[in-house]
Amino acid sequence: MTPNQPTKILVPAGALGIPYDRTALANGVKRQPDLIAIDGGSTDSGPYYLGTGTSKYSRSATKADWAVLMAARATAGVPLLIGTAGTCGSDSAVDWMLDITLEIARERGEHLNIATMKSGQDSSRVKAALDTGRIIALDAAPAIDGSTVEDCANIVALAGIEQIQAALNTGADIIIAGRATDTAVIAALPITRGCHRGAAWHGAKVAECGALATTNPNSGVILMNFDESGFVIEPMAADAAATPYTVSAHMLYENSDPFILQEPGGFLDVSDAQYTALDERIVRVEGSRWIDAAPYTVKLEGARRVGYQTVSMVMVRDGRYRAHIEDWVAALKASFASKAAVRQLNDVTLEIRIIGHNSTLGKLENATGQPNEVAVMAIFTSPSQDQSTEAAKLLNPDLLHLPLTPHEPMPTFAFPFSPPEMERGELYEFCLHHIMTVDDPMSAFRLDVTET
Repeated sequence: MTPNQPTKILVPAGALGIPYDRTALANGVKRQPDLIAIDGGSTDSGPYYLGTGTSKYSRSATKADWAVLMAARATAGVPLLIGTAGTCGSDSAVDWMLDITLEIARERGEHLNIATMKSGQDSSRVKAALDTGRIIALDAAPAIDGSTVEDCANIVALAGIEQIQAALNTGADIIIAGRATDTAVIAALPITRGCHRGAAWHGAKVAECGALATTNPNSGVILMNFDESGFVIEPMAADAAATPYTVSAHMLYENSDPFILQEPGGFLDVSDAQYTALDERIVRVEGSRWIDAAPYTVKLEGARRVGYQTVSMVMVRDGRYRAHIEDWVAALKASFASKAAVRQLNDVTLEIRIIGHNSTLGKLENATGQPNEVAVMAIFTSPSQDQSTEAAKLLNPDLLHLPLTPHEPMPTFAFPFSPPEMERGELYEFCLHHIMTVDDPMSAFRLDVTET
């Protein structure tokens, strides 16, 4: 391979399942990219998906979007790569994505080599690493022990460029990777081909969400050009533009430090980066630095089941009750505590959120104004679904009729559904926010190739 070989990567969207401009995708394919790369998920939607090892996107929608990208890959004659497949990147999510890929290949009559890179972690391996001091808590991470690890339904390690490079080196037509950093799936190839390491990581950070770093985020498609000293970002939609402002601002996206980005094997420093507009739509960036770090670590994510939930909701429009809604909620909680004690529902917790009244920010809310109505949502959590629903039914009459004070007429509020009790099923929480030291970057990952 030629040293310092310029590399073009086409990024269709911020994630598979997010809409993008199909004309822009066609424009990108015409520019002869070396790779089509897209992210498949994140932790944004909470721990349920990692806990169950499932995707938040429907299978039919995923298949439809993936089929378009597979057709684009065939036209371009280059590899197609997805990281964090199936939202959570668990082994089962990788298998789910592989099944969709095989189905599309059969329908298209394509013969393909498909590489899968799995990042699921066996609990015994993680416990051994914990016991030998090879696991370190990140900021605000919960305290863990061996039982925490055993309780995890799924544990994944986030792959960096080394694992993605190994998958690309198989020569596969399509690579389906488990949990990986958003940047690794874009940075891996240009670094393999000798492009500037700082530029590769920085450009990957900018490109991770597709056209989000442009003036038209919903257009989705961007083309990244990497070379020996920097990178160029060019939107593929005619009505989108990259500017020094939109490109530099993306370092603040989902990142607490505007200049430093931690990744497996080191960190990116963009303190000295220079952003230059080549024209009204295209930006070039130089001056980013990559700093190696030792030992090599990978971040761990784990989710465990913590119970089952049932949710009830009632709508409150009465002005007096709205004005004293927190007092009414306190009365609801007191009534439930009394009833639960009689029924010996000791393992049930009740949380009440007042939708339309500080339900998101709570005491941090600083907006003023009185809503016309509020929704009172009662969330019951216990070790079993039956118990959570039993507890919800205990509160049903109070949600409908509990008076604010003992000596006033009984009110009647409105349930939006009948029955108002909605069983949410299993509840999961994230319990690992740690890094694990590994001697060999590939030792925590598994690579396989399937031929169709």
